[in-house]
Amino acid sequence: MPAWLRKSLVVMISIVSFGMVSPAQANGFLTTTERSEKSTAAETSFIDSLDVPIDEEAERDTFMHRAMREAELQSFQKFGTKIGPVIEDEFRQTILPNIEKAIEMVALQYPGEKLNSLRITEMPGGGESEKIFHIIGDSGKDIIRFHVRRDQPPKDGFWFNFHYHTYHDNFQTHYELGKIFWAKNTPPKWRS
Repeated sequence: MPAWLRKSLVVMISIVSFGMVSPAQANGFLTTTERSEKSTAAETSFIDSLDVPIDEEAERDTFMHRAMREAELQSFQKFGTKIGPVIEDEFRQTILPNIEKAIEMVALQYPGEKLNSLRITEMPGGGESEKIFHIIGDSGKDIIRFHVRRDQPPKDGFWFNFHYHTYHDNFQTHYELGKIFWAKNTPPKWRS
């Protein structure tokens, strides 16, 4: 099979599958006799010679999976055993999808290879602290901060106000993620 046809086939499969098929899998479309005629090294050099960019979407998906796992873990660690079981379902249905959208917004701002340098803080704040977790860039500075605040509107009980701040405005603006009603009585301290 001519080299230009193979390259076209690999590129076409990559475009159609949006990263679902790797170039190594695309080589599986070659017949057994064609593969046996060429050494593994020749196939590898063929794949390496293609000018196909690194799959940023796969790197972004990996980052998102890792970040969402950490977001959920840090959130429930912050809620503790007294608050967590009470708000767990509503948090998963309402707040967590909004956290995912905010993290995805951050991920889209960084090229795939830079995503590996982003870190998530390891300890949520306790007591009265708002901090759930922060995402930190390779410079060691916060990029986005995820917080939850206890609000008490007059005669309305206590609410948990989930929000985030970004470095774009020096963490001044509250970007709403959602609210969860607690009760009329004062909620326990975080991490209790």
